[in-house]
Amino acid sequence: MSDEASTTPQAVPVHGGEADTTKRWFKPSAKQWTSMILLSAVICSAAILVGTYTIPLGKAAIVLQPVLWAVLMGAVIGVQRWKPLSGENRAVNSVLLNVSIVLFLAALGVGVGPSLGKLSTIGPAIVLQEVGHIFGTVILALPVAVALGLGKAAIGATWAIDRESYLAYALQKFGVKSPIYRGVFSVWLLGSVFGAVFISLLAGILGGLGIFDVRSLALGLGLGSGSMMIGGAAALTAIHPDQGAEILALAGLSNLVTNLVGFYAGVFVSMPISQRLYKFWSRLFRRNDDGHRLDSNGNAIVPATKRKEDNSDGLDVNAVIKDPEVAMGSKLWIMVFVASLAVGLLLNVLGTHKFAPTQITGILLLGVLTAIAFVLSKLMPNVPPSVWVLALATLVTAPFFPGSSVLVSITKDFNPLYVGLGSIAMLGLNIGRDVNALKTLNWRLIIIACITFTASFVAAAGLAQFVIHL
Repeated sequence: MSDEASTTPQAVPVHGGEADTTKRWFKPSAKQWTSMILLSAVICSAAILVGTYTIPLGKAAIVLQPVLWAVLMGAVIGVQRWKPLSGENRAVNSVLLNVSIVLFLAALGVGVGPSLGKLSTIGPAIVLQEVGHIFGTVILALPVAVALGLGKAAIGATWAIDRESYLAYALQKFGVKSPIYRGVFSVWLLGSVFGAVFISLLAGILGGLGIFDVRSLALGLGLGSGSMMIGGAAALTAIHPDQGAEILALAGLSNLVTNLVGFYAGVFVSMPISQRLYKFWSRLFRRNDDGHRLDSNGNAIVPATKRKEDNSDGLDVNAVIKDPEVAMGSKLWIMVFVASLAVGLLLNVLGTHKFAPTQITGILLLGVLTAIAFVLSKLMPNVPPSVWVLALATLVTAPFFPGSSVLVSITKDFNPLYVGLGSIAMLGLNIGRDVNALKTLNWRLIIIACITFTASFVAAAGLAQFVIHL
């Protein structure tokens, strides 16, 4: 997997365009588990040691911080050909990634709970920013996509930022050969590979300009993707270190709202509106469903180098390598959890330069919350672990919860950005799986994906800004 199940999931065809009915299972060796755990830990340790650098761009700034170093170093290792990672190693890495990113959200949630009282004053902004996520992409990105000639793929590429549940919905609703599905798939793929880096750079630039209240930008980071949220929050925290706790709390709470309602809003509101507006923009720009211009008689003006009729956007949805699946038993799950907790604690100590015996108790608490989230998700598959863990961690550390002060005291020294850094390195390591599909993307899809991510973030931040300063 390339990211956590960020909204209500269905059967997600993560490893290619078609549903995989013949999964290949395998049992990894101890060497495979050890090598991937150590590799991600070494990458993250190196990223922390490199540190944070800020490149001024007038009033704005590009913030280069451990999140960026981790994903870039992971990507270099993931795509190199000298000793490439096997599909089995990437499968092992994906299991570790799923646990690590939910552990990050547990660490994030225990910081949200104590802040609920303070955040209640901007409650309307938390709700309204979701409107920005829903409509920002449709209003801003869709007309550009139609004008550039994406055809009906424009709908899938701009109705949302297209995380895993959106991908599954588009496959089941429109089919693998549909241009709408290819649009969804392209934005999902680019977001999985480059989303954390892109949002990190964008948040750093906007955070340095001073146009937006940093709280508005933090709320805008509730994109429904844990990796994008990590990247953006890390950049904002580097620029505004004195507001780091508030930034993480707002981003976490916003992401929880997006996870709870975003998918349904996308399916029942955003998609129908996108389909209607697509017809309007197609008439205005005189484009047909293949993206070709129409002459005065309504006939398509087809370029000499005509693209394949069934793949007019140039994307091969089956080009993602299908890695095998890890056969997980209870002992393996325990090992994965123990390894994730140990690496999370190590990185937190290395990043914060603090260690106290209570942190051992604290990381165990985060592990328990993470485990409960996975169990609840198994019992109720329509709600992913990412939603459960953020809600649970927020609840048990809220001021009204009995004994919350004790739980807060043993987790107060954890910085979620370090606890979850391993998941970012693992995202980079898995890029090798997606390289073939990335090569089939044309420049139009890349531009539209960037506009989609930007529109969702900026529109949500803008609406939050309006409410906060109303």
